[in-house]
Amino acid sequence: MNVKELNAVAKAMVGKGKGILAADESSPTIKKRFDGIGAASTEENRRRYREMLFTAKGAEAYIGGVILYDETIRQSTSKGVPFPKYLNDLGMIAGIKVDTGAKALAGFPGELITEGLDGLRDRLKEYYGMGARFAKWRAVINIGKDIPSEFCLRANAHALARYAALCQEAQIVPIVEPEVIMDGDHSIGRCEEVTAAALDAVFAELQAHRVALEGIVLKPNMVISATKAPKRAGPEEVAKATLRCLKAHVPAEVPGIAFLSGGQTAEEATLHLSLMNRMGKLPWELSFSYGRALQAPALEAWHGKEGQFAAGQKALYKRAKLNSLAHLGKYESAMEADAA
Repeated sequence: MNVKELNAVAKAMVGKGKGILAADESSPTIKKRFDGIGAASTEENRRRYREMLFTAKGAEAYIGGVILYDETIRQSTSKGVPFPKYLNDLGMIAGIKVDTGAKALAGFPGELITEGLDGLRDRLKEYYGMGARFAKWRAVINIGKDIPSEFCLRANAHALARYAALCQEAQIVPIVEPEVIMDGDHSIGRCEEVTAAALDAVFAELQAHRVALEGIVLKPNMVISATKAPKRAGPEEVAKATLRCLKAHVPAEVPGIAFLSGGQTAEEATLHLSLMNRMGKLPWELSFSYGRALQAPALEAWHGKEGQFAAGQKALYKRAKLNSLAHLGKYESAMEADAA
């Protein structure tokens, strides 16, 4: 393991105003997205959609990494260039989702455990050979009556740490993603409490597994009110609570934090990120690793129609640029109307 190289990749993914495009939707998930615009989820349509995102002119100025799905990492542009090579050549480092999804945690109703450790060492070796230089594994933490349990937090943290150690062994930067879900009616205070506990469990396991923190990227949720909370916190409160939690529970050795958007609108996710980056000097890069918050406007503009391919690219470019400005603390909501 070369920690210096891992650190350089991590910094390239989220440094200098750049962030990560999460384009790693599973086939069932992207089918739901395509159903929403009336497009058939064929392999060619999925390939063409990803090509639209990856080849958007100028996006490489704002996107430092792209998370791929197993199908996508094996696909190519219309000119026959494998997607990982195309992305890496532009400086948008290719990454790969390696977990196999969250399943019910036996004996713990309402709680989930992420699977995919079996055979991971060999899969990472194959993905490295295909050009992947980072990977992603998502743990899912639900909030409800009497959950999450301490065992659920520990079990998911243990799996994340095992995955991260295997990644670094393969010279691949692990994105460590403990996501506390927004679903429910809990307050922002409850979200902060659970996020803090999840982060403590994760970093304890990372340390126990001898994972080099200098060679990871953390992908947490923001500290935010649940979608059905009676009184939802405003943007300033979200930014302050999130930073308070991160400063107390994330070691300074971590080179970058790239938030997931987790149910927020594209505009909300961008505004929250910008507000945080205005709140003084931070020990880590504070960036984005957005899926829907980057893709939704592009998907809607494209609508599965070849004649609207360029419109989809323009929509992605706009969101990438605005999120880059948010990473630098320079985004204002008024920019939504005139960004190009």
